[in-house]
Amino acid sequence: MTTSGQRRAPTAPVEAVVFDYGGVLTLPVKESIAAWIEADGIEPHSFSRTLKAWMSRSAPDGTPIHRLETGELAVEEFDALLAAELTTTDGRPVDPVGVLSRLFAAMRPDPAMFGLVEELRELGIRVALLSNSWGNTYPRERIDALLDPVVISGEVGLRKPRAPIYELTLARLGVPAGSALFLDDAEPNVLGARAVGMRAHLHVDAPSTRAALAALVPGLRPTPDGAPA
Repeated sequence: MTTSGQRRAPTAPVEAVVFDYGGVLTLPVKESIAAWIEADGIEPHSFSRTLKAWMSRSAPDGTPIHRLETGELAVEEFDALLAAELTTTDGRPVDPVGVLSRLFAAMRPDPAMFGLVEELRELGIRVALLSNSWGNTYPRERIDALLDPVVISGEVGLRKPRAPIYELTLARLGVPAGSALFLDDAEPNVLGARAVGMRAHLHVDAPSTRAALAALVPGLRPTPDGAPA
């Protein structure tokens, strides 16, 4: 409740919802990584140590992940660099061929989230994809037909959480930042979107994200049709 003389700032209606891909439109990537670590016998600490060094907030620009995300580094080159940093539980060298393919092998689209995209479209909300690419296979025919625009970091030479890739997406959507809502499962990317004036939601799972959107998008039910109330 506001006190006398105070007013809430007006909130622009949501005109567009921008989705990340891995971990948002797919089921959790962590499950795929865990399956790969177990199947390949990767020593978990060697992977977490490398990931932290290459993509933490304190990581310098130009790490192999940054260069992979912007398309400066080919997938095969990244596979070799990552394999060289990893160790196995039995001391074998890590096979560099297809490391990323194996890492993402268990990642699959989340039907609940793709259903949400379709419902938003039916309600007249613009929908877009904004994703940092790790060379994982996107279902391009499906996302190109369902989401417009599709902005993938390696294709545009920009990466989240840097401002230019959000600004490019907004320009292609043709909506002001305050009218767009961004969904991502990585907090730095959510903060990056907010820094350019977008609204942003940290995705944890489909039910909580749907509930958050239902509070902002008139006509969107908090639960999908046919789901238990």
